Amino acid sequence: MNNKVKIAVDAMGGENAPRKIIKGINISLKKNRENYFYLFGNKDLINEEINNDKLLRANSEIIDTKSVISDNESPLAAAKKGKESSMWKAIEFMKNKNADITLSAGNTGAMLVISRLLLNTIPGISKPALAGLWPNKNNMNVVLDLGANIECDEKNLCDFSSMGAALFKSLFLNEKPRVALLNVGLEENKGNEILKKTFSIMKKSNIKNFDFVGYIEGNHIMDGNVDVVITDGFTGNVALKTAEGTANFITNNLKKSLNKLSILFSYASLKKFKSKLDPRKYNGAIFLGLESPLVKSHGSTDSVGFANSIKVCGQVIKANLIEKIKSNLITIDDKF
Repeated sequence: MNNKVKIAVDAMGGENAPRKIIKGINISLKKNRENYFYLFGNKDLINEEINNDKLLRANSEIIDTKSVISDNESPLAAAKKGKESSMWKAIEFMKNKNADITLSAGNTGAMLVISRLLLNTIPGISKPALAGLWPNKNNMNVVLDLGANIECDEKNLCDFSSMGAALFKSLFLNEKPRVALLNVGLEENKGNEILKKTFSIMKKSNIKNFDFVGYIEGNHIMDGNVDVVITDGFTGNVALKTAEGTANFITNNLKKSLNKLSILFSYASLKKFKSKLDPRKYNGAIFLGLESPLVKSHGSTDSVGFANSIKVCGQVIKANLIEKIKSNLITIDDKF
């Protein structure tokens, strides 16, 4: 087990937990046995789902917890009463060096607050942010924040730019990622005051580890002309769910509109197209800005999507991603 990635899993977080969580782990183990799982949650419910699965039993351990943080609880209320919860215990377990990384599909706001209480932030960073990978015409975009911070000021957005650029460089070895602010137009006078202030700061900063290319509109995120897209958590989460809903709409209606013969002749192309648009393939966002690694799975994803978030956990640890991000990180404050 020494060579395995040790993942602390909040087995009670998200919809259809713990069933979805256990099925996702089972899918992951059938493809890759390089992970070991510490499952935090109701022991009886988890055991019921694992049943007689010898593979899962051999690669996991259950840690019984007393409570669950629900999706409708406020982050502060969840943090106050959540010290015995599966989410708190999973993060605390990693903090105490018993696991390499924590994974949860639970309440995003609660996860942010608990992580801020238990873990240190990277020096110079004001708030952690949720960063995910989105497909574009050429490769992938890093997009943040995807829902951790509903309200952000210009300092936060500047920090997100630095962290997003550092993540992109760490993943794709790009010397100078192109960074853009998500906005309703391309002109400098468009958007709210925080966006305008952020634009002004970033334009004057002359920071050397990324190229600030200005604003980008939502309909051009996937064009492949930028590498990192920055926004507040409210807008980012709306954009994420809109993109997921659009992808599902396209694939479902395409299938309905084609007859069996046309599907047969174009099966390979349709399968590739559907895979490219499948939101589950990109599930698993990284909390950037913390000294310790946390991955957030979409709460409404299924077991296939959760298995992909496990894949992200393995990649984060094997690539030593947190340390790479820290070494690539130059905050805009450093340049004033």
